[in-house]
Amino acid sequence: MSLISASGHLSKMAIAPSADGEPVQYQLVLDDQRIALNEHLGKHITLQWQGEIHCCHCGRKTKKSFAQGFCYPCFSKLAQCDSCMMSPEKCHFAAGTCREPQWAEQVCFNDHIVYLANSSGLKVGITRATQMPVRWLDQGASQALPIARVKNRRLSGLIEDLLRQQVADKTNWRALLKGDAVPLDLGAERDRLFDRFAAGIDAIEQQEGPGSVTLIENAATETFAYPVMNYPLKISSHNFDKTAEVSGRLEGIKGQYLLLDTGVINLRKFTSYNTGFTVTD
Repeated sequence: MSLISASGHLSKMAIAPSADGEPVQYQLVLDDQRIALNEHLGKHITLQWQGEIHCCHCGRKTKKSFAQGFCYPCFSKLAQCDSCMMSPEKCHFAAGTCREPQWAEQVCFNDHIVYLANSSGLKVGITRATQMPVRWLDQGASQALPIARVKNRRLSGLIEDLLRQQVADKTNWRALLKGDAVPLDLGAERDRLFDRFAAGIDAIEQQEGPGSVTLIENAATETFAYPVMNYPLKISSHNFDKTAEVSGRLEGIKGQYLLLDTGVINLRKFTSYNTGFTVTD
């Protein structure tokens, strides 16, 4: 017997932190519908791609999704799809070649945070100041610590590029889904990196001007728990492009992944896929 039945275009799951060490709360997003997922742990769920993809920006029907939900024309022209979004240190706004200068002024030219996180081990990352802790939860981080506040996205990329000489900037998604990360002393890691790269950070600030970089030396590490009953012993991935129907017992949720007893699926990867969703006992 079906307990829930809904359909719509997938977006990344909505995530909200919980207090007192309780697992973060997840909602499946299908167009304007939001379905609470934590309460369905242990139940059988089915996701059925209904064969259509519509661009998350313009709504155009597309045979293939680019950059998690865009049609090719939007992927080619939007600033949010440009390579500098993945590599902010390559920002070309000053050269006058930004795809959408007004969009960049609103998004890229505001305070950004450089942080350390522990999801599958120590990593460095960046996010807009307004996106904490959502960015960390999207990555499945069990610990996170902001270490610097800068005036724009390019600056955050320059510092990240400096620190990743010693620290990874990617999450090992297989390790993420195999178990809880071993706790780290992120404060000690921050101090080590500040000491190791002091000259490089000072050079960036001197080039950009006083106040462009503010080191955060007294922040507390935040910790997060995820609603996982069982981690898979072996990682097997579901892919709508190969199999339109994904079903199984919901064993956990972490980052943007659903952990089923039949395999895992990264829902963010399938943004804009028109999908049916059912829950049964």
